[in-house]
Amino acid sequence: MRKAGRDEGAAGLALLRWLGPAPIWASSVVLEELYAGVSSRDHRIVQKIELEFERANRLLVPNQRDWARAGQLLNRIAHKYGYECIGRSRLTNDALIATSAARCGIEVITGNARDFALLAEFCPLQWREG
Repeated sequence: MRKAGRDEGAAGLALLRWLGPAPIWASSVVLEELYAGVSSRDHRIVQKIELEFERANRLLVPNQRDWARAGQLLNRIAHKYGYECIGRSRLTNDALIATSAARCGIEVITGNARDFALLAEFCPLQWREG
């Protein structure tokens, strides 16, 4: 059985050192993805992440305009690259992250460079692979 706290704390400190002095935000879209894929054993870790970002008032939540812009963004990508419905639906969460981050001037750090490079063609977002 893994002890809660020590491993998560060390990982959190490593992340803070890697990011430097920039404030860290969490997207509610990412929280949804984490909850959808988390094992029952690690569910409390995601809850703790959510609570900490909520306490710090650093949860980025897409608003109505972000949803609309995400749809427009996906439409532009579909027209330029011929994405079918499945391809567009696969990008929906990333488009929501991109539009809400761009609205707030928050840099996105992602392991999904391919999709965010594509989204950045049509959305003025700052992103880097991490």
